[in-house]
Amino acid sequence: MRKQYFIFIGILVFALVFYFFFQTETIKNYPSEGTDIIAFGDSLVYGTGASSEKKNFVSLLSVKLGKPIINLGIPGNTTADGIARLHEIDRYKPKVVMLLLGGNDRLQKISEDTTFRNLGMIIQNLQSRGAVVIVLGIRGGVLGDAYEDDFKALKSAYHTAYVPDVLDGLFGNPKLMSDVVHPNDEGYSRIADKVYPILLKLTEK
Repeated sequence: MRKQYFIFIGILVFALVFYFFFQTETIKNYPSEGTDIIAFGDSLVYGTGASSEKKNFVSLLSVKLGKPIINLGIPGNTTADGIARLHEIDRYKPKVVMLLLGGNDRLQKISEDTTFRNLGMIIQNLQSRGAVVIVLGIRGGVLGDAYEDDFKALKSAYHTAYVPDVLDGLFGNPKLMSDVVHPNDEGYSRIADKVYPILLKLTEK
């Protein structure tokens, strides 16, 4: 019985090591030779709704990680706006870029095809700079998530890391949201908790 237990533990450890190795090996540019960690996106990256700039999820992640993170979030940005300001990355040597865009496309009734074609262009640009990209998913609708399958397809097509719907569990909860689309301090803290394990793994090397 004791021998079977150790065999089981050995298999479990091997499976976990293989899982993490396989997951990171399939992520393009991992490990990256870049130096800068960047968050690129809209008001959720900027931190609209937080009580101060220290309470947005990017700042909270920076504290948890013990490393600076450059916040390139601009409220109101669509995916097309994101393409138009990719030049802002020129001054950096990106190691990991967290990409969070698409919510304003939905609000402006931009087609899903256009939204995800634009996201693909942004990802390709970031990867051409040697960056590992973490796509942060958002909910594509109030009653249902029209974006979920598209985000999964994006992850598979471009071999990015992916955090599904960062507003999951927050959306519609007044204790976690400052308004109908933006988290409050506690909400942003929960987003940071979701992203942290993946960001940590991708910045270890």
